[in-house]
Amino acid sequence: MHSFFTRVNNVSALLSSCTMALLAAITIASLLQDAIYPPQIQGEISMKSVKVFHAKAPRQRRRQEMGFLNFNMTADLTPLFTWNTKQLFLSLEAEYENAQGVNNTIVLWDRIVRRPEDARVNVIGAKNKYAFKEIGGKGFGKGATSGASYALKFNLMPYVGMLRYGEAARISDVPFDVREEL
Repeated sequence: MHSFFTRVNNVSALLSSCTMALLAAITIASLLQDAIYPPQIQGEISMKSVKVFHAKAPRQRRRQEMGFLNFNMTADLTPLFTWNTKQLFLSLEAEYENAQGVNNTIVLWDRIVRRPEDARVNVIGAKNKYAFKEIGGKGFGKGATSGASYALKFNLMPYVGMLRYGEAARISDVPFDVREEL
C-alpha cells in the first residue's frame, strides 16, 4: 500500500505534466494562428525635413550636430491584439549611413501599448523623444548621406510564446536641413 506522500507526489506529477501539455498546446496554437492569419498592419509617417543645428549636448564638452524633427504618425495596430497579446512596444527608428559607410539605427521615439483601445496610434506634431546625433562625431553635414529613412517598428510581447517583431510604416529619404547655430 502507498503512503500519503507517494499519492500526493503522483497527483502533483500528473497535474504538472497536464499543465505543461496545455502550455505547449497554447504555444503551438499561437504560432499557427500567426502563420495562417498574419495581421494586416497599416500605418503612415509624415515629416518634411530634419533640422540639424550645431549644439552642445547635455553632459558633453564639445559641440556637435544634433537633429530635431517634427513628425505625424498614424497606425492601426488593433489586428495585433489577440488573446495572447500582453503588450506592444512601438518605436520610431532613423536609419542612415554615415561618412565612413556605416549604417546607423537610432531610436527617436517610443511608446508602450497595453490595451487594445490604445492600439490606434495618432500622433500629430510630435518631437523626437531621444537625442538624434551622429555617433561618430563627424556630423550630418560632414559626409553623412543626404537623408535618412524612418520606420515605425513594433515588438509584440505575448503571454505565452515567442516575441514577434515587425514594421508598421516606413518613409524614405527625408533630407537633413543643416543650420548654423541653435
